[in-house]
Amino acid sequence: MGLKKKNKVSAEFSMSSLTDIIFLLLIFFMLTSSVVTPNALNLKMPGSSSSSVTVSEKPDDVTITRKGTLLVNGSTTSKGQLDSKLNTIRRKKSKPGKAVSMTISPKKGAPTEAVVLVMDAMRRLGINGILAMEED
Repeated sequence: MGLKKKNKVSAEFSMSSLTDIIFLLLIFFMLTSSVVTPNALNLKMPGSSSSSVTVSEKPDDVTITRKGTLLVNGSTTSKGQLDSKLNTIRRKKSKPGKAVSMTISPKKGAPTEAVVLVMDAMRRLGINGILAMEED
């Protein structure tokens, strides 16, 4: 009896399981990327306009010095008093249908943490913050 056993090993690789895994990973990343929202500030970049704007009064300003000292309209303010001062200005300036805007003027070399602190306080109070940087 000349029966031979076939012990041949197949060298083929099935790609179907690999494509299933890639498809599942693609779905996972698509779903998680739409759920995760970055914790960032909503910045409005300046744009150009053809109409001229006249300003009747000097805008309110928060100045940040190199040492991180906060000056609200020229008077020194601590970080703890910032919310109350900004809220007072917001209540005085608020008009129906009109948003309150203030400028943020950090001096060259001012700490970024202080700028973010002011921007966050303005965001919480509903004040539009306009970042006015100095040129180099």
